[in-house]
Amino acid sequence: MKRISILILTLSLLLSGCAANAPEGSSRKQYTATFLDLFDTVTTIVGRAESEESFRETAQQVHDTLEKYHRLFDIYNEYDGMANLCTVNKSAGRSPVQVDSAIIALLTDCRAYYDATGGKVNAVMGSVLSLWHDARTDGLNDPANAYLPDADALLRAKEHISFDAVVIDEQNSTVFFSDPDMSLDVGAIAKGWSVQKAAESAPAGLLISVGGNVCATGPKDETGTPWVIGIQNPDGGSDDFLHTIYLSKGSVVTSGDYQRAYMVEGELYHHIIDPATSYPASLWRSVTVVCEDSALADALSTALFLLPQPEGQALLDRYGAQALWVPAEGTVLYSPGFSDLIRT
Repeated sequence: MKRISILILTLSLLLSGCAANAPEGSSRKQYTATFLDLFDTVTTIVGRAESEESFRETAQQVHDTLEKYHRLFDIYNEYDGMANLCTVNKSAGRSPVQVDSAIIALLTDCRAYYDATGGKVNAVMGSVLSLWHDARTDGLNDPANAYLPDADALLRAKEHISFDAVVIDEQNSTVFFSDPDMSLDVGAIAKGWSVQKAAESAPAGLLISVGGNVCATGPKDETGTPWVIGIQNPDGGSDDFLHTIYLSKGSVVTSGDYQRAYMVEGELYHHIIDPATSYPASLWRSVTVVCEDSALADALSTALFLLPQPEGQALLDRYGAQALWVPAEGTVLYSPGFSDLIRT
Protein backbone atom coordinates (compact mmCIF):
# COMPACT_ATOMS: atom_id res chain seq x y z
CA MET A 1 0.00 0.00 0.00
CA LYS A 2 0.62 3.73 -0.06
CA ARG A 3 1.96 6.65 -0.41
CA ILE A 4 3.88 9.45 -1.93
CA SER A 5 1.63 11.97 -0.25
CA ILE A 6 3.99 13.52 2.29
CA LEU A 7 6.67 15.76 0.83
CA ILE A 8 9.83 16.89 2.55
CA LEU A 9 10.00 20.67 2.37
CA THR A 10 13.72 21.29 2.06
CA LEU A 11 15.74 22.85 -0.73
CA SER A 12 18.21 20.00 -0.67
CA LEU A 13 15.62 17.70 -2.22
CA LEU A 14 15.93 19.81 -5.35
CA LEU A 15 19.72 19.78 -5.17
CA SER A 16 20.57 16.11 -4.83
CA GLY A 17 24.22 15.76 -3.92
CA CYS A 18 24.69 19.49 -3.28
CA ALA A 19 25.34 21.10 0.08
CA ALA A 20 22.96 23.59 1.65
CA ASN A 21 24.10 26.42 3.87
CA ALA A 22 25.18 25.35 7.36
CA PRO A 23 24.22 27.12 10.59
CA GLU A 24 26.63 29.88 11.53
CA GLY A 25 29.74 28.48 13.22
CA SER A 26 29.15 24.94 11.96
CA SER A 27 31.31 23.09 9.44
CA ARG A 28 28.54 20.56 8.76
CA LYS A 29 26.56 21.03 5.55
CA GLN A 30 23.32 19.45 4.39
CA TYR A 31 23.32 16.78 1.70
CA THR A 32 20.74 14.59 -0.01
CA ALA A 33 20.92 11.08 -1.44
CA THR A 34 18.21 9.55 -3.62
CA PHE A 35 17.73 5.84 -4.44
CA LEU A 36 15.27 4.27 -6.87
CA ASP A 37 15.77 0.55 -6.15
CA LEU A 38 13.87 0.11 -2.88
CA PHE A 39 10.21 -0.87 -2.33
CA ASP A 40 9.28 0.20 -5.89
CA THR A 41 9.39 3.87 -4.94
CA VAL A 42 11.72 6.82 -4.39
CA THR A 43 13.88 6.81 -1.27
CA THR A 44 15.37 10.11 -0.12
CA ILE A 45 17.84 10.58 2.74
CA VAL A 46 18.70 14.07 3.98
CA GLY A 47 21.25 14.99 6.63
CA ARG A 48 24.23 17.09 7.66
CA ALA A 49 27.83 15.94 7.60
CA GLU A 50 31.38 17.25 7.62
CA SER A 51 31.76 16.22 3.99
CA GLU A 52 29.80 14.78 1.11
CA GLU A 53 31.89 11.61 1.32
CA SER A 54 30.96 11.14 4.96
CA PHE A 55 27.29 11.69 4.21
CA ARG A 56 27.35 9.30 1.26
CA GLU A 57 28.77 6.60 3.50
CA THR A 58 25.98 7.10 6.03
CA ALA A 59 23.31 7.17 3.32
CA GLN A 60 24.67 3.97 1.79
CA GLN A 61 24.46 2.22 5.16
CA VAL A 62 20.81 3.24 5.47
CA HIS A 63 20.20 2.07 1.90
CA ASP A 64 21.81 -1.30 2.56
CA THR A 65 19.67 -1.87 5.64
CA LEU A 66 16.52 -1.01 3.69
CA GLU A 67 17.62 -3.21 0.80
CA LYS A 68 17.90 -6.21 3.09
CA TYR A 69 14.28 -5.75 4.18
CA HIS A 70 13.15 -4.96 0.64
CA ARG A 71 14.38 -8.37 -0.45
CA LEU A 72 13.13 -10.25 2.61
CA PHE A 73 9.62 -8.79 2.38
CA ASP A 74 9.23 -9.00 -1.42
CA ILE A 75 6.12 -11.03 -2.26
CA TYR A 76 6.72 -11.03 -6.02
CA ASN A 77 10.37 -12.07 -6.43
CA GLU A 78 12.75 -14.57 -4.85
CA TYR A 79 16.50 -14.02 -4.40
CA ASP A 80 19.42 -16.42 -4.38
CA GLY A 81 20.43 -17.66 -0.95
CA MET A 82 17.34 -16.29 0.79
CA ALA A 83 13.92 -17.53 1.84
CA ASN A 84 11.66 -14.48 1.69
CA LEU A 85 7.92 -13.78 1.80
CA CYS A 86 7.58 -14.86 -1.82
CA THR A 87 9.04 -18.22 -0.76
CA VAL A 88 6.61 -18.41 2.16
CA ASN A 89 3.62 -17.72 -0.10
CA LYS A 90 4.70 -20.41 -2.56
CA SER A 91 4.94 -22.93 0.28
CA ALA A 92 1.43 -22.26 1.65
CA GLY A 93 -0.22 -25.43 2.91
CA ARG A 94 2.80 -27.61 2.16
CA SER A 95 5.53 -27.20 4.76
CA PRO A 96 7.04 -24.71 7.21
CA VAL A 97 9.67 -22.36 5.77
CA GLN A 98 12.73 -21.41 7.79
CA VAL A 99 13.19 -17.65 7.49
CA ASP A 100 15.32 -14.78 8.71
CA SER A 101 14.50 -13.50 12.19
CA ALA A 102 13.35 -10.20 10.65
CA ILE A 103 10.45 -12.00 8.95
CA ILE A 104 9.47 -13.58 12.24
CA ALA A 105 9.57 -10.16 13.91
CA LEU A 106 7.59 -8.51 11.12
CA LEU A 107 4.86 -11.15 11.10
CA THR A 108 4.65 -11.09 14.89
CA ASP A 109 4.04 -7.35 14.70
CA CYS A 110 1.55 -7.87 11.87
CA ARG A 111 -0.41 -10.24 14.08
CA ALA A 112 -0.38 -7.69 16.92
CA TYR A 113 -1.73 -4.96 14.59
CA TYR A 114 -4.33 -7.40 13.21
CA ASP A 115 -5.59 -8.06 16.74
CA ALA A 116 -5.42 -4.42 17.85
CA THR A 117 -7.41 -3.17 14.84
CA GLY A 118 -10.02 -5.90 14.76
CA GLY A 119 -8.56 -7.31 11.55
CA LYS A 120 -8.55 -3.99 9.64
CA VAL A 121 -4.75 -4.12 9.25
CA ASN A 122 -4.47 -7.57 7.73
CA ALA A 123 -1.17 -8.82 6.29
CA VAL A 124 -2.75 -12.07 5.04
CA MET A 125 -5.17 -10.43 2.58
CA GLY A 126 -3.01 -11.45 -0.36
CA SER A 127 -5.75 -13.52 -1.97
CA VAL A 128 -8.02 -10.45 -2.15
CA LEU A 129 -5.38 -7.82 -2.84
CA SER A 130 -3.86 -9.77 -5.71
CA LEU A 131 -7.18 -9.61 -7.56
CA TRP A 132 -7.27 -5.84 -7.13
CA HIS A 133 -3.59 -5.55 -8.04
CA ASP A 134 -4.11 -7.36 -11.33
CA ALA A 135 -7.25 -5.39 -12.22
CA ARG A 136 -5.59 -2.08 -11.34
CA THR A 137 -2.46 -2.89 -13.33
CA ASP A 138 -4.53 -3.88 -16.37
CA GLY A 139 -6.72 -0.81 -16.00
CA LEU A 140 -3.77 1.57 -15.83
CA ASN A 141 -2.17 -0.07 -18.85
CA ASP A 142 -5.41 -0.13 -20.86
CA PRO A 143 -7.85 2.47 -19.43
CA ALA A 144 -10.44 1.92 -22.15
CA ASN A 145 -10.93 -1.65 -21.02
CA ALA A 146 -10.56 -1.17 -17.25
CA TYR A 147 -12.57 -3.58 -15.14
CA LEU A 148 -13.29 -4.52 -11.52
CA PRO A 149 -12.27 -7.85 -10.00
CA ASP A 150 -14.89 -10.54 -10.37
CA ALA A 151 -17.30 -10.33 -7.42
CA ASP A 152 -17.50 -14.11 -6.97
CA ALA A 153 -13.72 -14.38 -7.06
CA LEU A 154 -13.51 -11.75 -4.31
CA LEU A 155 -15.99 -13.70 -2.19
CA ARG A 156 -13.94 -16.86 -2.58
CA ALA A 157 -10.70 -15.02 -1.83
CA LYS A 158 -12.20 -13.51 1.33
CA GLU A 159 -12.49 -17.01 2.81
CA HIS A 160 -8.68 -17.13 3.08
CA ILE A 161 -7.72 -14.01 5.02
CA SER A 162 -7.72 -15.17 8.65
CA PHE A 163 -4.50 -14.84 10.64
CA ASP A 164 -5.53 -17.99 12.54
CA ALA A 165 -4.06 -20.02 9.67
CA VAL A 166 -0.58 -18.50 10.16
CA VAL A 167 1.72 -20.61 12.33
CA ILE A 168 4.79 -18.70 13.53
CA ASP A 169 7.42 -20.81 15.29
CA GLU A 170 9.82 -18.33 16.87
CA GLN A 171 12.05 -21.01 18.39
CA ASN A 172 12.71 -22.68 15.03
CA SER A 173 12.29 -19.45 13.02
CA THR A 174 9.69 -20.97 10.70
CA VAL A 175 6.43 -19.81 9.14
CA PHE A 176 3.65 -22.10 7.95
CA PHE A 177 0.20 -21.48 6.45
CA SER A 178 -2.33 -24.18 7.25
CA ASP A 179 -4.55 -22.72 4.51
CA PRO A 180 -2.98 -23.48 1.08
CA ASP A 181 -4.97 -20.65 -0.54
CA MET A 182 -3.67 -17.99 1.83
CA SER A 183 -0.98 -15.48 0.88
CA LEU A 184 0.81 -12.57 2.50
CA ASP A 185 0.68 -8.97 1.37
CA VAL A 186 2.53 -6.84 3.93
CA GLY A 187 2.26 -3.58 2.02
CA ALA A 188 0.40 -1.83 4.85
CA ILE A 189 3.25 -2.41 7.31
CA ALA A 190 6.52 -3.58 5.76
CA LYS A 191 7.75 -0.25 4.40
CA GLY A 192 7.21 1.60 7.66
CA TRP A 193 8.61 -1.33 9.62
CA SER A 194 11.76 -1.30 7.49
CA VAL A 195 12.17 2.47 7.77
CA GLN A 196 11.92 2.20 11.56
CA LYS A 197 14.63 -0.46 11.73
CA ALA A 198 16.89 1.59 9.46
CA ALA A 199 16.29 4.69 11.59
CA GLU A 200 17.15 2.86 14.79
CA SER A 201 20.63 2.04 13.50
CA ALA A 202 21.19 5.42 11.80
CA PRO A 203 22.84 8.49 13.36
CA ALA A 204 20.75 11.33 14.74
CA GLY A 205 19.79 14.18 12.43
CA LEU A 206 18.68 12.25 9.34
CA LEU A 207 15.39 12.50 7.53
CA ILE A 208 14.50 9.27 5.73
CA SER A 209 11.61 9.20 3.24
CA VAL A 210 10.65 5.95 1.52
CA GLY A 211 7.77 6.66 -0.82
CA GLY A 212 6.40 9.21 1.62
CA ASN A 213 6.95 7.18 4.79
CA VAL A 214 8.89 9.93 6.54
CA CYS A 215 11.05 9.34 9.59
CA ALA A 216 13.32 11.82 11.41
CA THR A 217 16.12 10.44 13.59
CA GLY A 218 16.56 13.85 15.22
CA PRO A 219 16.49 17.60 14.47
CA LYS A 220 18.05 18.77 11.22
CA ASP A 221 20.98 20.64 12.78
CA GLU A 222 22.99 21.24 15.94
CA THR A 223 20.69 24.05 17.06
CA GLY A 224 17.67 21.73 17.21
CA THR A 225 15.86 23.05 14.12
CA PRO A 226 12.93 20.74 13.33
CA TRP A 227 12.21 19.39 9.88
CA VAL A 228 9.19 20.76 8.03
CA ILE A 229 6.84 18.21 6.47
CA GLY A 230 4.03 19.04 4.05
CA ILE A 231 0.71 17.17 4.14
CA GLN A 232 -0.76 17.04 0.65
CA ASN A 233 -4.24 18.23 -0.18
CA PRO A 234 -6.02 15.20 -1.75
CA ASP A 235 -7.74 17.53 -4.20
CA GLY A 236 -4.58 19.41 -5.17
CA GLY A 237 -1.25 18.75 -6.80
CA SER A 238 1.94 17.50 -5.22
CA ASP A 239 2.84 21.00 -4.01
CA ASP A 240 -0.61 21.87 -2.62
CA PHE A 241 -0.53 21.38 1.14
CA LEU A 242 -3.30 21.26 3.72
CA HIS A 243 -0.71 21.99 6.38
CA THR A 244 2.97 21.96 7.03
CA ILE A 245 4.03 20.48 10.36
CA TYR A 246 7.17 20.36 12.46
CA LEU A 247 8.94 17.06 13.07
CA SER A 248 12.09 16.72 15.18
CA LYS A 249 12.02 12.98 15.80
CA GLY A 250 9.49 10.33 14.84
CA SER A 251 7.40 9.50 11.80
CA VAL A 252 4.68 10.89 9.56
CA VAL A 253 2.70 8.60 7.26
CA THR A 254 -0.37 9.27 5.10
CA SER A 255 -2.87 6.86 3.55
CA GLY A 256 -4.90 8.38 0.72
CA ASP A 257 -7.30 7.51 -2.07
CA TYR A 258 -5.38 9.55 -4.67
CA GLN A 259 -2.39 7.23 -5.02
CA ARG A 260 -2.35 3.90 -6.88
CA ALA A 261 -5.88 4.33 -8.16
CA TYR A 262 -7.60 3.71 -11.49
CA MET A 263 -10.89 4.54 -13.17
CA VAL A 264 -13.68 2.15 -14.15
CA GLU A 265 -16.69 3.66 -15.94
CA GLY A 266 -15.92 7.09 -14.54
CA GLU A 267 -15.46 5.98 -10.92
CA LEU A 268 -12.14 5.97 -9.07
CA TYR A 269 -11.00 2.80 -7.30
CA HIS A 270 -8.00 3.10 -5.00
CA HIS A 271 -5.74 0.51 -3.38
CA ILE A 272 -6.80 0.61 0.29
CA ILE A 273 -9.16 -2.34 0.54
CA ASP A 274 -11.45 -2.91 3.51
CA PRO A 275 -11.22 -6.56 4.69
CA ALA A 276 -14.90 -6.42 5.68
CA THR A 277 -16.11 -5.68 2.14
CA SER A 278 -13.16 -6.59 -0.12
CA TYR A 279 -13.66 -3.21 -1.82
CA PRO A 280 -11.93 0.18 -1.48
CA ALA A 281 -12.94 2.09 1.64
CA SER A 282 -14.85 5.35 1.18
CA LEU A 283 -14.96 7.11 4.57
CA TRP A 284 -11.90 9.29 4.04
CA ARG A 285 -9.88 10.93 1.28
CA SER A 286 -6.74 10.71 3.39
CA VAL A 287 -5.51 10.10 6.92
CA THR A 288 -2.14 11.32 8.23
CA VAL A 289 -0.62 9.83 11.38
CA VAL A 290 2.26 11.22 13.43
CA CYS A 291 3.94 9.09 16.08
CA GLU A 292 7.35 7.96 17.33
CA ASP A 293 7.48 4.64 15.45
CA SER A 294 7.33 4.39 11.66
CA ALA A 295 5.91 0.86 11.64
CA LEU A 296 3.13 1.92 13.98
CA ALA A 297 2.43 5.04 11.91
CA ASP A 298 2.14 2.86 8.79
CA ALA A 299 -0.29 0.47 10.46
CA LEU A 300 -2.35 3.19 12.11
CA SER A 301 -2.74 5.23 8.93
CA THR A 302 -4.28 2.20 7.23
CA ALA A 303 -6.47 1.33 10.20
CA LEU A 304 -7.76 4.89 10.59
CA PHE A 305 -8.52 5.10 6.86
CA LEU A 306 -10.85 2.11 7.30
CA LEU A 307 -12.48 3.12 10.61
CA PRO A 308 -14.95 5.79 11.72
CA GLN A 309 -13.23 8.69 13.48
CA PRO A 310 -14.22 7.74 17.09
CA GLU A 311 -12.78 4.23 16.66
CA GLY A 312 -9.69 5.67 15.06
CA GLN A 313 -9.23 8.12 17.92
CA ALA A 314 -9.45 5.26 20.40
CA LEU A 315 -6.52 3.60 18.61
CA LEU A 316 -4.55 6.86 18.66
CA ASP A 317 -5.16 7.20 22.39
CA ARG A 318 -3.96 3.64 22.95
CA TYR A 319 -0.66 4.31 21.19
CA GLY A 320 -0.11 7.98 22.01
CA ALA A 321 -0.30 9.08 18.37
CA GLN A 322 -1.82 12.05 16.54
CA ALA A 323 -3.77 12.20 13.28
CA LEU A 324 -5.51 14.36 10.69
CA TRP A 325 -8.52 13.05 8.76
CA VAL A 326 -9.71 14.44 5.42
CA PRO A 327 -13.29 13.20 4.93
CA ALA A 328 -14.96 12.40 1.64
CA GLU A 329 -17.35 15.24 2.53
CA GLY A 330 -17.14 17.91 5.22
CA THR A 331 -14.35 19.56 7.17
CA VAL A 332 -10.93 18.25 8.15
CA LEU A 333 -10.78 16.55 11.56
CA TYR A 334 -7.87 16.55 14.00
CA SER A 335 -6.88 14.54 17.05
CA PRO A 336 -6.63 16.70 20.19
CA GLY A 337 -2.84 17.10 20.07
CA PHE A 338 -2.38 17.59 16.34
CA SER A 339 -2.62 21.39 16.46
CA ASP A 340 0.61 21.49 18.48
CA LEU A 341 2.47 20.11 15.43
CA ILE A 342 1.14 22.57 12.85
CA ARG A 343 3.47 25.16 11.34
CA THR A 344 1.11 26.54 8.70
